[in-house]
This record gives sequence, C-alpha cells and structure tokens, in this order.
Amino acid sequence: MFKQPFKNKYLLRALSFGVVILGWEYAGQTQLSAAFPAFSETIGALLEMTLDGSLPRAFGKTLEPLLIGLAVSILFGVILGVYMGLKDYAEWLFAPVFVVAQAAPLAALIPVLTFAYGIGLASKVLTVCIMAMPVIVLNALGAIRNTPQSLLEMSRSFLGSERQTIVKVILPAASPLIFVGLRLGCAAGFIGIVLAELLITPTGIGDLISYNQSVADYPKMYASILSIILASVLFIELLEVVETSVFRPEKRTA
Repeated sequence: MFKQPFKNKYLLRALSFGVVILGWEYAGQTQLSAAFPAFSETIGALLEMTLDGSLPRAFGKTLEPLLIGLAVSILFGVILGVYMGLKDYAEWLFAPVFVVAQAAPLAALIPVLTFAYGIGLASKVLTVCIMAMPVIVLNALGAIRNTPQSLLEMSRSFLGSERQTIVKVILPAASPLIFVGLRLGCAAGFIGIVLAELLITPTGIGDLISYNQSVADYPKMYASILSIILASVLFIELLEVVETSVFRPEKRTA
C-alpha cells in the first residue's frame, strides 16, 4: 500500500519552528545563562538593527563575496561534476582532490588563504568556494553516475546520439541529486563567509557578531546570527523553487 503525500507540509514546518521558538523563549526567560537571551529579546534587537541601518549595511558587505563565491562554485562545480560523471579519466584525475577536500577541516586553511591573498575580497571568495565546491562537485558526480540503466538502454534503443542522451536523459534524471548538492553546498558557503568574516577581517555580519560579543550585547549578537541563518534558509528555499519550477515541473502542486 502506497503512502499518501501529506498535503499540509507548511503546517508541519510551522509547528517545527514553533517548538524551537518556544524552547528558545523558555530557556531565555528562565535565565539558564546570562549569555543566552530570550527569543523575544533577540527579535527586538533584530528589528532595532534593521531600523538603524546597521544590519542592512552589514549584509551589503557580506553578500558581495558570498554571491561571487556561490556563483563560481555553482557554475564550475556543476560543470566539473557532470564532466567527471561522464568521463572516467576526469573522475580518476579530480575526484580524489574533492573527496579529500570534503573530508578535511577546511576552516584550518583560512589562515593560509589570508597569508597568500591578504584580507581583501579574494580570500573571502576563496573561502566560500573551498567550503561549497567539494559538496557540489561530488553530488553532481554521484548524480550522473547513478542515472538509471533502464533510461540509458531506452536511449540506445531509440538510436539517441551521445549529445541527445546527455541532454534529454542523463541531465534530467540527475537534476534532483544535483540540486541536493547545490542546497548543501550553498549552506556550506554561508558557513564559509561567516568564518571568513570572523577569522580574516571583521566585516559584515561577522563584524556584528564579534563586536556585540565583545561588548556583551548578547541579544544583538544572537540577532546577527539569526539573520544569516534566515538568509541561508531563504536562499536554499529559492533554489528549491527554481528546481521545482524549471527542472521538475511535475512536482509542482496545484
């Protein structure tokens, strides 16, 4: 017996967030720690920083290296991962590098990037890339390699050329896993930009976090953290909308 899809997914998401918010508020109100404010205090600080312009200015500085790094990672990561999936020699040549990069504590390389490229835009973009690209490349590789054999046999039986097989069979079949890699890679990219702003030079959201921590303004510190988390969630949701609308229209709900 097949399971029926649950139609009220947004209700479940709201309940999930509600439980977290209530737990956060309770922990803050009971003063488990002086450095842990209630959710209501954090939201108040978030609104205050938004209205006084400090949060928008910080995001302006954070988004430049983040968006450049994500664009480079998505473009070259998908292309390289697909190429590795289609060509055995490319997989043998490049895959070990990305496997090691994914397993290694890449945050430890940030001081090396700072030494090599300084404290400017380049080192921050590279930090985003080294955090995001291994995930995107390896997921794209796995997506191509796991194309159902029945689809490939069908393409051969209809005398499809290599180009037609790639464009009309392999890529559509691989798109779900590729987009999973994009979502995971972009989430890692957001982590990378925050690490860069905390460890390379205090700018943007990283500067707000470190400054408010230094002056013990914990509501604003948590508000800064919450803002970058929300931005990451919204960006990943946008990727899901693009996937559903463009690449998998059959998944759209009425």
